[in-house]
Amino acid sequence: MIDFADLERRNAALNAFIDWDRSAAFGAGPLAGVAMGIKSNIAVAGLPWTAGMGLRRNVVAERDAEVVRRLRDAGAAILGTLNMHEAALGATTDNAFYGRTHNPHRHGHTPGGSSGGSGAAVAAGLCDAALGTDTLGSVRIPAAYNGVYGLKPTRGAVPDDGLVFLDARFDSIGPLARDLDMLEQVWRVIGRDDGPGAPFARVYRLAGGPEVEPAVAQGFARAMDAIGMPAGTLDLGDLTAIRLAALADVARALIADLGEDRIARADLISPELHFVLGALEKLPTDRDRLQRTRHALVDALAEDGVLAMPTTPQVAFAQGGAPPATQADFTGLANVAGLPAIACPAGRDEGGLPVSVQLVGPAGSETRLIALARTLEPALGGPVLPSTPPGD
Repeated sequence: MIDFADLERRNAALNAFIDWDRSAAFGAGPLAGVAMGIKSNIAVAGLPWTAGMGLRRNVVAERDAEVVRRLRDAGAAILGTLNMHEAALGATTDNAFYGRTHNPHRHGHTPGGSSGGSGAAVAAGLCDAALGTDTLGSVRIPAAYNGVYGLKPTRGAVPDDGLVFLDARFDSIGPLARDLDMLEQVWRVIGRDDGPGAPFARVYRLAGGPEVEPAVAQGFARAMDAIGMPAGTLDLGDLTAIRLAALADVARALIADLGEDRIARADLISPELHFVLGALEKLPTDRDRLQRTRHALVDALAEDGVLAMPTTPQVAFAQGGAPPATQADFTGLANVAGLPAIACPAGRDEGGLPVSVQLVGPAGSETRLIALARTLEPALGGPVLPSTPPGD
């Protein structure tokens, strides 16, 4: 029996869940007893399917997305849908139409985005695992800021039926969970498992990148020590330029999807999104840079290489101000290349906020990345959970 009254009480401080399915029940199968939350851009039959947009406030999903069907068939209970950044274009989950989601580690701070409700709900224990979507880091950034694990799969490894796309060229549905056992259980249900593959034999670190906060640098150093292999250096060029090239493509995809609604129903699009789209559509396209990045990363990792780097340069920041521009400088690389990546908690900063590192592997190496994360966990410390659960 699921106690929705208790869930609502604990959710009130976070605004992670925005719609509940009070008929949710556990079934039989490998996920029996597992409670799941679903990002609101993924269809859950009978629930609003908003993608965080005012434009879709009255859209109700007629059927489950394929990933949701797989979860139900495996015995999971689908509790409801989770808040997200409007249209998935942003990383704060401060939503003009569905409210601000708070980080369970510190009220008033961002849970990241765009899958911010997913990260906050998992960290707070409102659900055992959640689905998010990742265009340029939107599973891994919330995993980082909330101190949990997040997996961005290989492009095409998880069915995207029932997903409101931001940009189909970059989008992947992926799970978040407090521990690696749960993450792997959900992954094996929703994804295409290509088997164990060859062990990782080479590790790379980036030649450059944005400045990172001291606690992030310390967590990354612990991870590299724990990997225990000499690290090669991979120079992918200007990470900010790569991110902006990808964002230019993403913005144009969303503008095309919005079509005439961008003007005719402008009041149902937030001023923030209007501003972001206006700024991004002025960026020049740079498909050559994206193609070079993709080939360089895929070729470098081949079948047995792994790239290690911080997940985000910073820890969670206060809501309401301008977000750091560099949030997705590291995470966007895996999306551009179509490769899997896992975000792993790596301790706290002096103020108690989580830090995170990520591992990027060859296509189809999700289970190997999870296995490598297990070997790092003793050195990194495992999940970073809130000291006081919301609602207590």
